[in-house]
Amino acid sequence: MIAPTPFDLRAAARRAMLDNGFNPDIPADVLAEARESALPASVTPNGVQDLRALPWSSIDNDSSRDLDQLEVAESLPDSTIRVRVAIADVDFLVPLGSATDRFAAANATSVYAGVETFPMLPEALSTDRTSLGQDDDRASIIIEFIVAADGAVASPSVYRALVRNHAKLAYSSVGAWLDGNGSLPSVATPEIQSQLRLQDTAAQTLRRARAAAGALDLETIEAQPVVHDSTVDVELVPKTRASRLIEDFMIAANVTMARFLDQRGVPSIRRVVRVPERWTRIVTLAARYGVTLPSMPDSQALEAFVSQRRAADPTHFADLSLSIVKLLGPGEYMLHVPGTPDPGHFGLATHDYTHSTAPNRRYADLVIQRLLKASLASAPAPYTNDALAQIATHCTEREDAARKVERQIRKEASAASMQKHVGQSFEAIVTGVNDRGTFVRLIHPPVEGRVVRGEQGMDVGDTVQVTLVGADPAKGFIDFAGGGAGESPPR
Repeated sequence: MIAPTPFDLRAAARRAMLDNGFNPDIPADVLAEARESALPASVTPNGVQDLRALPWSSIDNDSSRDLDQLEVAESLPDSTIRVRVAIADVDFLVPLGSATDRFAAANATSVYAGVETFPMLPEALSTDRTSLGQDDDRASIIIEFIVAADGAVASPSVYRALVRNHAKLAYSSVGAWLDGNGSLPSVATPEIQSQLRLQDTAAQTLRRARAAAGALDLETIEAQPVVHDSTVDVELVPKTRASRLIEDFMIAANVTMARFLDQRGVPSIRRVVRVPERWTRIVTLAARYGVTLPSMPDSQALEAFVSQRRAADPTHFADLSLSIVKLLGPGEYMLHVPGTPDPGHFGLATHDYTHSTAPNRRYADLVIQRLLKASLASAPAPYTNDALAQIATHCTEREDAARKVERQIRKEASAASMQKHVGQSFEAIVTGVNDRGTFVRLIHPPVEGRVVRGEQGMDVGDTVQVTLVGADPAKGFIDFAGGGAGESPPR
């Protein structure tokens, strides 16, 4: 008997990129430009602060080389904590209108397909000269703020500086160490360890204050496709205390940047999450747990319910979180003109939020960086309001397309891994009900599929029992029935 040909997930990722309007191949002129964009003899532009001596460190995924941020904290005499976040100055080597800029603008985001990463910038830049790598001197944008004991953020400031990463660290090891369950690599000197403790204190203070304001502290399960030799599988990406630390700092930094630009009268691109249209369904979900939410959307009431459920049932909290995330709906970018209202970010309970902390990976962040630098130099804005509105629309569309690519690859990898389980039954949570059908995610393994039979009465957030009736890796189809086993109908 001839063994089946292994499913080529990398080829599938490339097809998904093309199908969704991305260029997966970096053009020759962009690669040439990247090769020629060597750092000048002095990477310190005139008037830029030299902060290389501060004990900066980075925390990212174990395999990440496109490092966008560094962090450092300082205890002040009044028991507050000064936090500085350094953001890679990508604009320093990617000027507006260059071939590299045009390519980045077209794709607008890096796409992480699990087994393959399609970077927004050539790797000669994103993982080297515009990455804040360990022991490298790099130009950066500093977002500085002071965290009070009650979590209030004060004394915001944004400026340019030269920095050096003294310790490249990973979420997994730092998270385990902060929880008292692991050790750190030797690069984490006693000074760096003290830094991490102080940063963790500041981050938890920020998180408590956001929760009190109504910011949602959700915890969804992330899964990514992997290939072990010729076997395709789907693995969980665990959240750690360290990933939460960075999340807390990035939220505070992005709020600080938005307010800083607003105070200087600079039109910009904001990141918004509108008031959820399916609030009534969220109210219904809460009622199942004996909680009555207001009839109108209320982020503080929702966060109180979320916190209650996290404490009451941490094992299944991620499943509830997933339902709420789906019902909240996706974020989007939009033009913001100072002095005019915007929809705000419902999930973060703020009206001041932009994306500015990942310019190696997101084009909107690079645009914000250019607006900031022009303002600091008292130079004309590099974009008109009409141009910003068009960029915001395009970045939203490309972000949606990137999610489709990543979801498609997860589906294909999941289908390949599930073929051997046809006929088995699983517990699942309903993640979507729309004109395309009813969709569920298994509790274990964490794969998603469509209920092709017996879906009547299911809605987002329901926990149901389903039977796997078909798995087609080439199409990315995983088909379930809401009852007994059987063959999947053609589709």
